[in-house]
Amino acid sequence: MLKNYLKTAWQNLRKHKAYVVINTAGLAIGVAACLLIFLLTQYETSFDDFHNNKERIYRVVAANKTPEGMHYSQGSALPVAEGLRIDYPQLEQVARIYARNNKQLTALNDTTNIPQKKFKENVLYAEPEFFSIFNFPFLAGDPKTALSEVNTVVLTQATAEKYFGDWHSAIGKLIRYDNSTICKVTGILQNTPVNTDFPLQVVLSFKTSRQEDLSTDWGAQDGSLNTFVVLPKNVSAQQFDKDLKIFVKKHTPTEYANQGYMLQPLNKIHYDRAFGTLSGKTFSRELIAALSLIGLFLLIIACINFINLATAQAVNRSKEVGIRKVLGSNKMQLILQFLSETFLITLVSVIIAIGIAFMVLPLLNQLLQTSVKIQFSASVVLFLSCLIIGVTLLSGIYPAIVLSGFNPITVLKNKFTNKTAGGFSMRKILVVFQFVVAQILIIGTLVVVRQMNLFQNADPGFDKAAILTVPMANDTSHPSKDALKLQLQQLAGVKEVSMSAFSPMDQAGWDDDFKFDNADRKTGFKADFKWADVDYFKTYNLRFIAGGPYSPADTVNGFVVNELLAKKSGFKNPADIIGKKISFWNGKIDAPVVGVVKDFNGYSLKEEMKPMVLGSNKMFYRLINIKIQPQQAKQTLAAIESIWSKTYPDFVYEYQFLDEKIAGFYQQENQLSKLFQLFAGIAIFISCLGLYGFVAFMAVQRTKEVGIRKVLGASGSSILYLFSKEFTLLIGVAFLIASPIAYYLMHWWLQHFAYKVHLGIGLFLLTILIAEIIAWLTVGYQTIKASVANPVKALRTE
Repeated sequence: MLKNYLKTAWQNLRKHKAYVVINTAGLAIGVAACLLIFLLTQYETSFDDFHNNKERIYRVVAANKTPEGMHYSQGSALPVAEGLRIDYPQLEQVARIYARNNKQLTALNDTTNIPQKKFKENVLYAEPEFFSIFNFPFLAGDPKTALSEVNTVVLTQATAEKYFGDWHSAIGKLIRYDNSTICKVTGILQNTPVNTDFPLQVVLSFKTSRQEDLSTDWGAQDGSLNTFVVLPKNVSAQQFDKDLKIFVKKHTPTEYANQGYMLQPLNKIHYDRAFGTLSGKTFSRELIAALSLIGLFLLIIACINFINLATAQAVNRSKEVGIRKVLGSNKMQLILQFLSETFLITLVSVIIAIGIAFMVLPLLNQLLQTSVKIQFSASVVLFLSCLIIGVTLLSGIYPAIVLSGFNPITVLKNKFTNKTAGGFSMRKILVVFQFVVAQILIIGTLVVVRQMNLFQNADPGFDKAAILTVPMANDTSHPSKDALKLQLQQLAGVKEVSMSAFSPMDQAGWDDDFKFDNADRKTGFKADFKWADVDYFKTYNLRFIAGGPYSPADTVNGFVVNELLAKKSGFKNPADIIGKKISFWNGKIDAPVVGVVKDFNGYSLKEEMKPMVLGSNKMFYRLINIKIQPQQAKQTLAAIESIWSKTYPDFVYEYQFLDEKIAGFYQQENQLSKLFQLFAGIAIFISCLGLYGFVAFMAVQRTKEVGIRKVLGASGSSILYLFSKEFTLLIGVAFLIASPIAYYLMHWWLQHFAYKVHLGIGLFLLTILIAEIIAWLTVGYQTIKASVANPVKALRTE
């Protein structure tokens, strides 16, 4: 019986090739988008899901009260881990891990310690307990003891092969860290999976960091220091959060009473942007939910195409149904026949969709910087099977019921019309739904693109063009730094050179509260500190509105602050703050304010501007900032590298243009923008396919009506209006539904940014204009063809 249904279905589909092509194209693209979103969602929700005790692993994160509200950080103070071990011996494991980026590592010769290869790497310091908490398999070495001694290091297999050629012989080899510390390789890790937020490549023993020498400072929370615990099975996170309040109150000095800690479950780390990850990448659950909904809606509008086209061609198949009924077919048999046709189209569409997904996935991985793969695992096979069954039922059941319900007598007497099928108003509703989804995505795309334009084109308050930043070598020798700077200043293509801890806009930074004007207590707000030499102001063209720069010096002799700090300190006139003293680190560093610069963004535009203090302190400089002549960029870059390599022959040279670095702050938003553009394009394409088919079949059904109207004197333009007014009105109705939904969603999304675009009426008018133009271009040929058709031929049509 099933074979007969499928055979008959195949014969019927061959008779209606246009119908099959339109449906297959729409379904294939919708299913491909849905499959890609499923794979991406599956990948993003699998991060660090492979650890044995994943349900009981937590990160101790900071939740501090500030006058501006709660401030969250993934970091903790150094003594927290040891304090937890002593106060809560019931904890199964406690471990610290400390991240240091952009560090130099040099592979040494076995016998002579002569450098063989040098690299820049992001490294982690970890306590031995780290590998008891997390299940990162060792290929060589003992996980319990590999990091128990000072100056020991564990490498991943890939890193060991990069340094020494063969990981099997890497145990016992020596690596020089930061051009000063020689470490022995004591373990080789299996290459970490792509779905982890722990970027393990080079893992040094925590003792090597010498951080334990500072382990008495409970107030110094370090965003690079993560503390992990494993709770006992009988203790909940809520219970232990209460214990942490007691723990903080017991150990933290009164001056840090605003500080607090809480537990963050391992399974939430990858999604929480407030705390962040060691890898620096997060993928919010809201974005996962949004993508899942987009995938579902794309699939639904593809199914709507099928429903619309199947019911629109009801008249064409009415006689077939009538004859089948007269010959004895019952309603269930007809329903199964039409579902068989839907199943065949769906099956072919899914096969095509898998091919499309294979072609598009590399581009998606490149865009999102992910490592998603199509593997026909049980979950993927189950998803595709459910997709085939679901799409078959969703697309086929309504048309099957409509077509099987025809009255055979009415049909065979030629009294059956499209309206008799009972699907005309339903088709209108479905077309409206399609364009509601499409227009929501269009509005979302326009908002995200405009927000990205704001990020890219807004004035940050300093020059960013043609400035490159070069991480400085770990060399405490002031003469070598000064000599490098002097040589660079003498290059013809170099305009300005300065040294600093950070660039003006940087995700890294130091912030602290401080005492102002010899007050007894610290201020109620924190300031961001940027250490820089006096040439920093010329290099970045920071504009003074009061006073001037501090004098050239190796140590602090004066501070320059921004307008916001002056305002928050109570000065309406920025010049009034000149001469006031700023003191921080409990008086270890203090100096008067000598200048006020116009506010500039020290972080990305996603965050509010912060009070800022600039001062000179050569021991903190780790970046050299070079403004070059763009016209001589190639020669200048080569000359800079030559001078740098001669000054620091043992160090790796690398640079980054500041505007590229700033663009990296908005990487996730840029990815979202491109995703919206992609999915909006898919939604529009599928909707237009349905609209094209809808109007094409409508033109066939109304052939005689058009002929009669033309014989009675109707003009071509009035016929054109007859066909176009309907879909134009439907798109307008869709716009009225889509606009408030899109406004609510995009208004919510924009609240994540300190600086955001305005959702004006022009954006929504542009959306309806785009939708109407696309619709007209889609069906224009069919409507014009109907309006200029020969009326005599139309009236002879049976």
